Amino acid sequence: MPPDTRDADPASRDTEGGSPVRRKLQLIAVSAVVALGLAACGGGGGQPFAGSSGSSTGGGSGTGGSGKTIVVGGANFTEMQIMQAMYVALLQNDGYQTKTVTAGQREVYFPELSKGAIDVVPEYAATLAEYLNIGANGKDAKPIATNDPQQTVDAMRPLAEKQSVAILDPAKAADQNGFAVTKDFSDKNNVKTLSELGALGQSVVLAAAEECPDRPFCGPGLEKTYSIKIGKYMPTGFSTPQTKQAVKDGEAQLGLVATTDGTLGQFNLVLLQDDKHLQLADNLVPAVNSETAKDTKLVDALNKLSGVLTTEDLAQLNAKVDGERLKPQDVADQYLKDKGLIG
Repeated sequence: MPPDTRDADPASRDTEGGSPVRRKLQLIAVSAVVALGLAACGGGGGQPFAGSSGSSTGGGSGTGGSGKTIVVGGANFTEMQIMQAMYVALLQNDGYQTKTVTAGQREVYFPELSKGAIDVVPEYAATLAEYLNIGANGKDAKPIATNDPQQTVDAMRPLAEKQSVAILDPAKAADQNGFAVTKDFSDKNNVKTLSELGALGQSVVLAAAEECPDRPFCGPGLEKTYSIKIGKYMPTGFSTPQTKQAVKDGEAQLGLVATTDGTLGQFNLVLLQDDKHLQLADNLVPAVNSETAKDTKLVDALNKLSGVLTTEDLAQLNAKVDGERLKPQDVADQYLKDKGLIG
C-alpha cells in the first residue's frame, strides 16, 4: 500500500450540509486511468477540457508578460474554488487575461498542467509531493513529504520539474487533519494543544473517519506522539456534521476535522494545536507550468499571497462560502483588498 500523506486527499471532496467532507482516496500512480472530464467555469458543466470555451475575463490594461490568456485550474470544491478565485484576482490585477477550469481529481488536471493546457493550479504540498514521488518511484517509494513545508517543497521540486511544472512558495495556510474539542472542554481543562490533552491522562472517545484506528496520522499518531488515550472510536467520518455534532453533544470528547473547516464555531468547537507537528505539511502552494513560470511578473503575483494567507484566514473564507453562501470570487476579492494585495 502506498504511504499516506494524509488520511484523505483534499483534492477529493464532496459537500455535505455545507461542510467539506473527504472521500477516502489512496494515493495512486500517475498512470491511473480516470474517466473524468475537465469543465470550464462558465462554459457549461461537464464539458471536456479540450473542447470547452471557458470564461475569459480581463483585468488591468494589459495581458501580462506573454500576452496569452492564463488558465487557472484545479479541483472542484469550495476551498479550491476560493484559491482559484484569488489566483485569478491577483493575475487580473497585474493585467493578465484569465480563464478558469476545474476537475474532480488530480489525475485529470495535473497532466494538463504538465502539458501546458493549464498554466497554474493551487495544490497541497505534502499530498502533491507523494503523488509525484509515487508516480516517479513506484508505490513503495520512501516518502519525501515531511512536516516542514519548505523541506517538502524542496524535495518535490526536482520531480515536478521532470513533469514541466514549477512549484512556487508554500503559503502559511495548511489544510491538514485537525482534532477539535468543545470550547467548554478546552476552557475547563485549560487544554489548547494536543500535548496538554495527553497530559490530562483521560481516556477519550474519538469521532473520526472509519480508517482512523489504522492511520499513522490519526489514532496511532495521537497515541504515540501525544500519549492520548483513545478508549473508543466513533466512525462518524472526516469533518462531517455527524463528527462535529457528536463532540458538541458530549458523545465524543475529540473529533477529527479539517484545520480549515469554517463551521467549527457553529458547533462550539475549537482546534487543538498540533504542537509536536504530527501532521505532514499540506500547505497551499501554487504549481505552475514551467514555461509559464518563466514570467517573473506572474510568479511574483502568486507568491504575494503565500506570504499572507494563514490557516485561520482560509477557514474564515471557507465559512463565508459554505456558511454564508457568498460567491468564491467575491470572498476572494474582498480578502485580497483587505490585505492590500489588489487595488
